[in-house]
Amino acid sequence: MRYRCSLLTMLAAGILGGFPAPVPSAQAQSGEAWDPFLDSLQQRTLHWFLVTTAENNGLTPDRWPARAPASIGATGFGLTAIPLAAERHIITRHAAAIRILTCLRFLLSIPQGDAATGTGGYRGFFYHFLNTRTGLREWNSELSTVDTGLLLMGVLFCESYFTRDSPTEQNIRRLADSLYRRVDWTWSLNGTEGITLGWTPDEGFHHITWRGYNEALFLYILALGSPTHAIPPASYAHWLSGYRWLSYRDREFVSFAPLFGHQYSACWIDFRGIRDAYMNGKGIDYFENSRRATYTHQDYGKTNPSGWRDYSSEIWGWTSCDGPRDTAFTVDERSRHFQGYAARGPSADWTNDDGTIAPTAAASSVPFAPGICISAVKAMRRKYGAQLYTEYGFHDAFNPTFVTPATPGGWFDPDYLGIDQGPIALMIGNARDGIVWRVLRSNPAIVKGLRRAGFTGGWLDKR
Repeated sequence: MRYRCSLLTMLAAGILGGFPAPVPSAQAQSGEAWDPFLDSLQQRTLHWFLVTTAENNGLTPDRWPARAPASIGATGFGLTAIPLAAERHIITRHAAAIRILTCLRFLLSIPQGDAATGTGGYRGFFYHFLNTRTGLREWNSELSTVDTGLLLMGVLFCESYFTRDSPTEQNIRRLADSLYRRVDWTWSLNGTEGITLGWTPDEGFHHITWRGYNEALFLYILALGSPTHAIPPASYAHWLSGYRWLSYRDREFVSFAPLFGHQYSACWIDFRGIRDAYMNGKGIDYFENSRRATYTHQDYGKTNPSGWRDYSSEIWGWTSCDGPRDTAFTVDERSRHFQGYAARGPSADWTNDDGTIAPTAAASSVPFAPGICISAVKAMRRKYGAQLYTEYGFHDAFNPTFVTPATPGGWFDPDYLGIDQGPIALMIGNARDGIVWRVLRSNPAIVKGLRRAGFTGGWLDKR
């Protein structure tokens, strides 16, 4: 069970209206010029979503080109990526709206119920993996709270993006509201204070709750902001109770080793200048927390304590991603242990490193630390070329140390993963002009959820 933890006419899109004014990007605030490579990378990544997402139902596959079911989390990223494709003039606004409306209609049509088969969700939540054609449960997957949350962040983005009075955009807002309102967040608590990881018809609720800093911060914001099934503020205190404020590589921050834990919530929520009670006590916000974590990854790559091939101040970045496979053999006269899909990363309290690097780790941290992140993704493209960077952007991962007769130059993943492609597209948009942040700053549910969690300051106080 994986808890995480995925051409298009060139006519101009319509002008986006009705949102808060653009804010200076992280790169602009740092005084650095915009790098055109980011435009290329984002456009290629957006094309991946447009090509792989089914036009007849809007479901995005977990991975591609390998055959795989749809991932409900990747679909949430896709729901955000498709309007961004309109922003970048890859498709028209109308074409994007039609695709979004088709997806929302399909999601609402998927049967819900507590049976083990014949459904795609229950209590408003969706199973982690769905059949790409029918939308029904695949791989005996769990009813995933966090992946449903990723879907809903995309749903709410569309609700706040498509604000015009056309019938199509009115229907998008209506259906988005229906999908969000029917999620029974209080049921997901299972009588505890924290949101459980998931549920299956055969085994019931997972015994673990979402607690402590990780990718699921946005999940509590969604549940606190619900107009129908809101959880109590005490649940957010439960979430905070697992935080670990530690010092690592001369920086103090709330620890979480893989970078996706610092990126997912920040893909949609603008944390610059707003703080909850915990961060207020530390004197920083979550944006700064993620910036510090990103710099520790670069420093880890530079020092390369375990002596993996190619690590440097420009080749670095660890998160949840594919790996070569679970095996061990000797490379460079050292016994090396490798993994398949795994959460990777360095931190003060936990490190998992098998020589596998994921480009999404640096690419999706561009708003936090533009200088080092842009240097990293450009160095990867320059060094590895088409083995890693193709018409749809970066493949998911690579491992230069995994040298075998079949992979004499190291291992390069043939697949793209939707939940790793998504953050790249969204965070480049945020680095450019704050587009995703700007849209969701106007969403009442997000604003309500942040305030009920105790966030104050910055743009939130100005609303």
